[in-house]
Amino acid sequence: MTEHQPGIIRRFFRFIGRIASGIRALLSLLFVVFFGFVIAGMFADGIQSIPEQGALYLAPSGVLVDQKSYIDPVGQLMAPTNSGDNETLVRDIIEALDRARYDRRITHLLLDTDYMSGGGISKLQEIGAALSRFKESGKPMIAVGDNFNQQQYFLAAHADEIIINPFGGVMITGFGAHNSYFKDALDKLKINMHIFRVGKYKSAIEPFVGNSMSAEAKEETQELIDSLWQFYTSQIENLRQLPKGMIDDFANNLHLKITAAEGDTAALAEQEALVDRIATRSQIVTYLNQVMPGTDGKFNSINMRAYLNNSRLASGSTTNESKIALVVAKGTILDGEQPEGSIGGDTLAGIFADLRDDDSVKAVVLRIDSGGGSAFASDIIRDAISATQNQGIPVVVSMGSYAASGGYWIAAEADHVLAMSTTLTGSIGVFGVIPTVEESLAAIGIYSDGVGTTDISGMMQLDRPMTAQTKMIFQAGVDNIYARFITLIADARGTTPAAVHEIAQGRVWTGERALELGLVDQLGDLNEAILVAAKLAKISDYEVDYRRKPMNLYEQLVTQLNSNVRASMAGLGVQGLLPTSLRKQAERILKPLHVLDSLNDPKGLYLYCDNCPL
Repeated sequence: MTEHQPGIIRRFFRFIGRIASGIRALLSLLFVVFFGFVIAGMFADGIQSIPEQGALYLAPSGVLVDQKSYIDPVGQLMAPTNSGDNETLVRDIIEALDRARYDRRITHLLLDTDYMSGGGISKLQEIGAALSRFKESGKPMIAVGDNFNQQQYFLAAHADEIIINPFGGVMITGFGAHNSYFKDALDKLKINMHIFRVGKYKSAIEPFVGNSMSAEAKEETQELIDSLWQFYTSQIENLRQLPKGMIDDFANNLHLKITAAEGDTAALAEQEALVDRIATRSQIVTYLNQVMPGTDGKFNSINMRAYLNNSRLASGSTTNESKIALVVAKGTILDGEQPEGSIGGDTLAGIFADLRDDDSVKAVVLRIDSGGGSAFASDIIRDAISATQNQGIPVVVSMGSYAASGGYWIAAEADHVLAMSTTLTGSIGVFGVIPTVEESLAAIGIYSDGVGTTDISGMMQLDRPMTAQTKMIFQAGVDNIYARFITLIADARGTTPAAVHEIAQGRVWTGERALELGLVDQLGDLNEAILVAAKLAKISDYEVDYRRKPMNLYEQLVTQLNSNVRASMAGLGVQGLLPTSLRKQAERILKPLHVLDSLNDPKGLYLYCDNCPL
């Protein structure tokens, strides 16, 4: 009897079914592997406990920040395994140091700066203050590094002993502020940039209207970097007990000194008393085994993340009825809802609305680390802060690396404003930029034509020339926002618009100069701002409650799982292939274009400081 063969259609669907079954099996396997990594990561964090005696291993990675940038959970999983370490919270470092100084189990601090890429001098200043407090405990501090750039060395200089690799060096080259300028490129592309601004120092638009830095921008920027450089050099010289002017001489004559040292940069660093010891990695480990408490001949240590996890768990949760809410405003100020790492006008206003509804919140500390952005979004935030104050809740501002332009707009009316001496603030000015491409299109034979009911009916069409009426409208808007800006500051700071105008016009000031000019009330860090908030709220027993944009359940779950999965996968040696150095260079060159593309004010009016992130 002949076996009946199924028809071609049935065979086709059977084939599809087998493929579907295979896909389901593969997905099931991936699901099991995924959660295997999750569980491994969960237990990996909990394996290490604080040794009875040992060192706190402090190795900041990536950029020092006040708030980590949001990454979509799926994007986190697909990104290179080391990308989750691109940012380190400054407050975590400070908390670990302040806990460790009183912890009898922590006998030493081992500072490793090799993984840190930067973060701004004011953040280094805050961490440096915490390192100095730790040093007061009398516990030895040892800094190690393959190489030290300027920012890494600032932290290392706080150590009792600095050890460098024989192939390493200390590269102190001075501060600079350089930009890319696009005027000739825009002319060749026949793109017309229509600029509207108030303030001769408001230089954010200069890359689009010239091929070099203006005299005003050079004057302002030179004064800023000279001030910051003087702070940097004097700090290093005091910490290392070096002659005054030695660091400046080292940087200016680095080429001669390296030549005289026959290119041996490590030997040069030791000769100049910038480091105390030259040793290979294995020699460093041998030395640490000798000078630090250990087990079986190996020194004991615990990394910052594990130390904080253990310490926080031991402290337990608190149920204090009085809270000081800590809110971070980090990044460019944009309209609407925005993820962390940017400041959404609606997002931050929503956080303040929630605080007003929380009876346990007695004061708010707003940590600002922003060069500004949208004028409209800035005022949405200012209004939310004002509503919070009107409800009897004091608001204290702590300025980070910069709180300028729109960042200062949202700070001006606070009950008390603190800045670091190296904070960049001010930049009180307004600008708008509208490009039109009618000539670019005409060059390839594309034209715009039509009719309208008014002379300005097509004013927002970028393929048409900008009319004189349109230019008047935009300039009037810029003038109006500037007038509001200086009036807002005058009312908040107890002065006059005319007096504010004298120190405004887009000029950027350091925190030290801002205090002299009356733009801030006090020099101090985040911890001091919290103490001021407690005093204003008349409370002595309180807890600090870090408030952030709420994540939905999916984001919370996947973000937490990703941190464990990625920690486990990193052990497999999976790394990204993107050349980071090239990416960073491209970001620097194209920064002005990126800023122009990212800002989203409804009226195209901006309170943004381009010179702030020096």
